[in-house]
Amino acid sequence: MTRKVRAGTSYIFRPVPLDAIDPPVGMREGWLVDGDIVKVVNLRGCPKANAMGHAYIVKGGTFAGLVHCNSLVPRKG
Repeated sequence: MTRKVRAGTSYIFRPVPLDAIDPPVGMREGWLVDGDIVKVVNLRGCPKANAMGHAYIVKGGTFAGLVHCNSLVPRKG
């Protein structure tokens, strides 16, 4: 079952095997790591969050890549 995420909401990034094998841009460049707080965004001209189980994320306002929705864990509190 794929987790549903909402654009504009912050999540904890915990990469599932799919994102560990084919990491998003931020992980490949070394500044996005497991446990980081990221925000889901909808980009103009791109599929919206949850399309085919994926979502675009930013970290600190910088584009971090396309990840599987199951890699995004809701924050508590």
